Amino acid sequence: MSSSPPPSVPLEFDRLPEAEMRARARAFDELLQARRSVRHFSTQPVPLDVIEDCIRTAGSAPSGAHMQPWTFALVTDPEVKRAIRLAAEEEERDNYGGRMNDQWLADLERLGTTAEKPFLEQAPLLIVVLRQAWGLWEGERRQHYYTQESVGIAAGFLLAALHNAGLATLTHTPSPMAFLSRILQRPENEKPFLLIPVGYPARDCRIPVLERKPLDEILVRVE
Repeated sequence: MSSSPPPSVPLEFDRLPEAEMRARARAFDELLQARRSVRHFSTQPVPLDVIEDCIRTAGSAPSGAHMQPWTFALVTDPEVKRAIRLAAEEEERDNYGGRMNDQWLADLERLGTTAEKPFLEQAPLLIVVLRQAWGLWEGERRQHYYTQESVGIAAGFLLAALHNAGLATLTHTPSPMAFLSRILQRPENEKPFLLIPVGYPARDCRIPVLERKPLDEILVRVE
């Protein structure tokens, strides 16, 4: 291993006044506190360049050894969305019909979810987030590191970027999700991680009454 330092450049970092730090932090908190999962979408199309910018933002997330182990499949083809819905509902019927235990089903009941997933066709587009379990470099298999954590962070960036752009989203995880690899014809190293319908809420969209945990329940101070 070489002992010489890797190439580097000076960090460009603007240190903000504390008043601006507080203002930005509060504004961003207020923005994301308003984000809700949506299951009733308008079929109205959304600007694809906005989606591309949001995916570019997701690609700026940190990753293990900077391997960037993610792929984002952008699905707008109605036939492909239909195939995804049918396959997802088949898995979900098995989930609701026996795979999920009674506690799981009870926790889902307050959300009003069922095995039927019409939003997979109603939303103008789907983003399938795929985790690259390993990569290829000049035709050779290359190890990736901390892929679950890395792709999870990128997915969080993506959801925040889409909400910031004025779009509604849903995190959908039909399990198992191998059907997504088959339908999208993805290589064996890419594993489905998350399915995100994206669009505008339907005019009659309703959401469950939910409360988020307050700060004192999620923050532990070690001083």
